[in-house]
Amino acid sequence: MVSIVVPAHNEERVIGRLLGQILSSPGPDELDIVVVANGCTDSTEAVAASFGPPVRVVSVPAASKREALAEGNRAASGFPRLYVDADVELGARDVRALGEALRRPGVLGAGPVVVHALADRPWPIRWYYDVWTRLPEVERGLFGRGVVGVSEEGYRRIASLPPVLADDLAASLEFSPTERVIVQDATVTVHPPRTFSDLLRGRARAVMGTTQLEQAEGAPASTARTRPADLVAIARRDPRLAPRVALFLMVALLSRAKARRVTRKAGYSAWLRDASSRD
Repeated sequence: MVSIVVPAHNEERVIGRLLGQILSSPGPDELDIVVVANGCTDSTEAVAASFGPPVRVVSVPAASKREALAEGNRAASGFPRLYVDADVELGARDVRALGEALRRPGVLGAGPVVVHALADRPWPIRWYYDVWTRLPEVERGLFGRGVVGVSEEGYRRIASLPPVLADDLAASLEFSPTERVIVQDATVTVHPPRTFSDLLRGRARAVMGTTQLEQAEGAPASTARTRPADLVAIARRDPRLAPRVALFLMVALLSRAKARRVTRKAGYSAWLRDASSRD
């Protein structure tokens, strides 16, 4: 059995898409899916509950992914365990491949290959992700995929991590490169923002998460911040990407400025949600 925890805050438009794909061809007693509706004011709970077993729906009153993950861990029944964002696309075959990888000795964490749905996105969004996906830390890390899988030993490792915004980054950094794997037989489709303002909102949240993680007691010592040398290397390998690298750098600077403003005003509790990717 693979346990899947899906934190969901007002995800009525996409939760059915995810669950329908995961349940497309499950075997008997193959899955245990816990959807944690947190602070929902829409029909997320009803849509998820309509699928019936093996989907179980629990709820927490606060709109908090951290509380949703904690409640999901209390409700989930087994390992390997996947934490899946409600707005991604993940199929039954991908779940099986991740589960198989996490049963291999020495593998504590796993993630799928990520595909960004960019066909109808404006050029600044496409340019940004063209650079972001080439970053070394992004290529080998578990974060930014909307799916993080852990074995039972891996779960014990991350269970003591501090509660932070960047939960996927914290989990990725907690495992050494030999303890985590990107499973080539598993693919997740991530839907990027549709507007530049939503891109900045999401990247500002990422900056806040990284900063909070670096300041948290008990957090991993390493970091996944983008280094200028990484951007220079991308432009050198393919000079045609230089304008895209420049746009990436501009987005990074604007996002950091926005993150500082939001943090000064509301701390790390601000909910910088990208609604456009749910359309």
